[in-house]
Amino acid sequence: MSRSRKRKYPKRILALPHLAQAKASVLNTLTSKNSQRTYDHAIDDFVRWYCSEPRLALNRTVVLRYRIHLEQILYAPATINLRLAAVRRLAYEAADSGLLSPELAAGIRRVKGVRRLGVRIGNWLTVDQGRRLLAEPLIETLRTKRNHAMLAMLLGCGLRRGELLALKMSSVQLREEHWVIADLIGKGGHIRTVPIPNWVKVAVDSWTVTAGIDKGCVFRSINKAGRVWGEGMTPKVIWEVVREAAKRARIDKLAPHDPHRTCARLCHLAGGELDQIQFLLGHASVQTTEQYLGCKQKLRQAVNDRIGLEP
Repeated sequence: MSRSRKRKYPKRILALPHLAQAKASVLNTLTSKNSQRTYDHAIDDFVRWYCSEPRLALNRTVVLRYRIHLEQILYAPATINLRLAAVRRLAYEAADSGLLSPELAAGIRRVKGVRRLGVRIGNWLTVDQGRRLLAEPLIETLRTKRNHAMLAMLLGCGLRRGELLALKMSSVQLREEHWVIADLIGKGGHIRTVPIPNWVKVAVDSWTVTAGIDKGCVFRSINKAGRVWGEGMTPKVIWEVVREAAKRARIDKLAPHDPHRTCARLCHLAGGELDQIQFLLGHASVQTTEQYLGCKQKLRQAVNDRIGLEP
């Protein structure tokens, strides 16, 4: 008489090894280093909260409780929605690996994000602020040449941090009598070609010729002795370069992504067409490009400045 086998059901409560396995599956599906970093942090944050609670089943109710937890600690709607997206993907990968019931995973995917009301004002630089940011120090060194070239790329070409770090010398090519970054792989794996203004090319050439770089990554680390070190650099270097330049230019709260949106705004003010700005920045949606151009509300000549009540 054959012994009956017990049917195995996916677990409702996931232990740390199962969560780690599902997290690894999520990160393996992401092609962007920035996305991997973001999801890694978001999943770790959820796992810490999940393990600190009583033995809870990973279901829709638990994820709703997590959303309430994020709201109570006053996270921004965009941050909460990103965290929830990471949890949904974690549940999907856990179900796909047989660690979680498909019904529970489907319930988690139905958890809605936080509604975002209004549009937050971004940080765009004016032309004068951009010129002050690009102003070179009186003493020229290898480091100042590199930093100036990096800022020129961020402001003049609208590159993201990851794109700047991954930029190769072989990608800088001459097309239709114009220097470009050919076949740049950007966010989400989108491929685009980025025109390089002449003044940006001059700044990059000044750095690469002085540093003796003719292949590999365009931008490299510089050691304390003032010599080029390694084959690249970390995102932390870009943060330091932007922060130091902003301090020198007397600009408050400038983030490395602000030159990206500033490039879009200045292109628009100079008469650039919307679709061309979209191609330049590598946005999949024209609505995203419109957000980078800034809100349509006029703040310099605000609508409520002269309403007849002013003294």
